[in-house]
Amino acid sequence: MNHRFQQRRFSRPPTVPDADVGREVEVEVTAYAHGGHCVARHDGRVIFVRHALPGERVRAVVTEGGPKFWRAEAVEVLGDPSPDRVPSAWPEAGPGGVGGGELAHVSVAGQRRWKAAVIREQLQRLAKLDWDVQVESATHAGQGSDGLAYRTRIDLIADDEGRVGMRKHRSHEVIALNSMPLATTEVAALAEAEGVFTRRWHPGQRLELIAPASGSEPVLLVDGIPNRDDRDSVVELVETTKDTFTYRVAADGFWQNHREAPRLLIEAVLDAVGPIADATVLDLYSGAGLFTLPLAAAVGLQGRVIAIEGDACAVRDARRNAQHLPQAEIREGAVAQTLAALPPTATGVEVIVLDPPRAGAGRMVIDRIAARSPARIVYVACDPAALARDIGYLTTHGYTLANLRTFDLFPMTHHVECVALLTPSGG
Repeated sequence: MNHRFQQRRFSRPPTVPDADVGREVEVEVTAYAHGGHCVARHDGRVIFVRHALPGERVRAVVTEGGPKFWRAEAVEVLGDPSPDRVPSAWPEAGPGGVGGGELAHVSVAGQRRWKAAVIREQLQRLAKLDWDVQVESATHAGQGSDGLAYRTRIDLIADDEGRVGMRKHRSHEVIALNSMPLATTEVAALAEAEGVFTRRWHPGQRLELIAPASGSEPVLLVDGIPNRDDRDSVVELVETTKDTFTYRVAADGFWQNHREAPRLLIEAVLDAVGPIADATVLDLYSGAGLFTLPLAAAVGLQGRVIAIEGDACAVRDARRNAQHLPQAEIREGAVAQTLAALPPTATGVEVIVLDPPRAGAGRMVIDRIAARSPARIVYVACDPAALARDIGYLTTHGYTLANLRTFDLFPMTHHVECVALLTPSGG
């Protein structure tokens, strides 16, 4: 049985003229690839195909050509579809559609198998490790279990006619939307109250809708300006199994998008660091203090947490959030340089926690982490390739991967969050 998808206009990137764009090919899809693609070959050339699944034969449209590989989007399944294929949960993110929902055609269980396979492959290729990866659900039973309605923050942009939408994958073109199914019900209610999808905005205006999972008042930002003068920040309340932590975060600052992510990540990090009463802990890329506060609670008044963050806005938030914690010290600066300039502590650093951006920490930071000889390194990562590369660097310093947990914090996308524990080899 053939499966045709809603097919939008395909256009080549304006700066990359290519005669192959728009060409149709029939290919056998063989494997998952990092980045939301699958792998196929045509006349000996590798093609990275979106909206496909391994084992399928598809008709695909080339979206980017090149001498080494092509990119393409599957527009029809020829023959039997994969058992993991389902009707798209977000058709607007299908072939020729917006970015941000590239796995919406895959069952939630299939998405997790996809992500686990990618993490395994990255660890094998970049860190020379064989690891049994199991991606954990991030939702309570009955709460967003279909992989939708989980984002507490969404970003939109107005097209040339003033309708809000999102950009097409790997393009500046804006596709107008009437809704965003990954948004929580609270975000959807804010959009309705503000007429976000029905009003006409100035072309190019950027909208960010924020509805904290704690239930505090939502806010709409238009080109970075809140819809109310007193709404330049939001309150995030995170309840773990042991404590409750309160954060005030700039409305346009960074916070985890999945409503359950802060709780899950705090608990996973604390599990990984283990008992740390009276210890000295470094919290690198500390943001608004998501981990700084629970780490400070764990080390107690006789311990010390030194948080390092390069973004000035996040540092202001962190200092405000940790001002009642004398054991927490917030330092502003690039992590590599600030870490190098940090004087030795009397007891040494027992634990280092790091949550770098998508590009990862990199060799310089890893070298400087290892130079501190921590007993435990807890690495929070949103990109498995960067994580695997940095784990590879750490192995050259005598560290080994002791534990790895992975969470499906970005359903319908290829993104996945990992919490890795590394300890000295033989320790």
